[in-house]
Amino acid sequence: MRKEKNEKEMVLCQVGRFFLDVEKTFGKKSKFFNHLTQSRVEFLKALRALVDEKIDGLEKKGAGGERKKMAKIEVE
Repeated sequence: MRKEKNEKEMVLCQVGRFFLDVEKTFGKKSKFFNHLTQSRVEFLKALRALVDEKIDGLEKKGAGGERKKMAKIEVE
């Protein structure tokens, strides 16, 4: 019973739930599960690339030293 409770707590999103359901249904040795595992790796690599780009952008912005200043615009 405790294991079931822990498994439910680990699933934080629908994607994670999907992978758990596929693993239970087809097993880890099926070709289908192997393809999904590879897609999971590619998904994580895509997230890493996105984070790396954001970090690079923030570092370049901070290195410039001068930030754009806001200007007050009067509206009639």
